[in-house]
Amino acid sequence: MERINVDFSGLEGTNCYCSAESAAVIRQEIAGLPAAAFHCIGTGDYHYQTLFWLEKLQEPFCLVLFDNHPDDQDGAFGGELLSCGGWVAAARRLPCCRADVWIRSAADFHALERLPELPVYLSIDLDVLSKAYARTDWDQGTMNLDGLQEALRRIIASRRLLGVDLCGGNTVQKGASPEDLALNASTGEALYGIFREILI
Repeated sequence: MERINVDFSGLEGTNCYCSAESAAVIRQEIAGLPAAAFHCIGTGDYHYQTLFWLEKLQEPFCLVLFDNHPDDQDGAFGGELLSCGGWVAAARRLPCCRADVWIRSAADFHALERLPELPVYLSIDLDVLSKAYARTDWDQGTMNLDGLQEALRRIIASRRLLGVDLCGGNTVQKGASPEDLALNASTGEALYGIFREILI
C-alpha cells in the first residue's frame, strides 16, 4: 500500500477547525490522490481531514476509528466549521457511510467481532496509545502498540480495506522533544508496516 504524506498545517484556517475556504483547497489538492492508501495527515489537530478521504469512497463502508476521543462532538461554533473533534458526526451523514465503530481501549476490542459485513476504512489517532508508545498534544489512552497492531491485523484479515489514515503526535512548536518525535516516527513506521504489503 502506498504511503501518502499530506500536510496542510501551513494553510490558514486549518488548525483544529477548518474553514469552508480551506476545506475547498484541501479537497482540490487531494482530488488526484487515491483513498486506497495509507495517509499520514499530521497531528490530531487535523484529524478532520479523514472526512475528505471518506468523501472519495463510492461504495458502502464502515468507518473504524482508533482514538482516545470519539470526535463526534458539537463544535464551539456549532455546525459552521468542520473540527478535529466533530468530523465523525459529519462522516455519518455521508451517503456511503453505513456504520462507524469507535475503539478507545483494549476493552473495546470485542466490538471488532461484530463489525458489519462491509468494507472498512481505518482511521488511527496516536493518542489512543499510552505515552510509552506515542507522545501527542492531546490526552492519551492506555492501549499498547502490540494490542493496536493485533486489532488492526484482525480487521484486515476479515474485511476488505478501502483505505487508512494516521494522525497524532506533536510538534516542536508545541513542545515536542527530539525523543518524542523519534518515538512517534518509530510507532508510525511500525503501524505502516502492517499495511505496506497490502494491495487494495
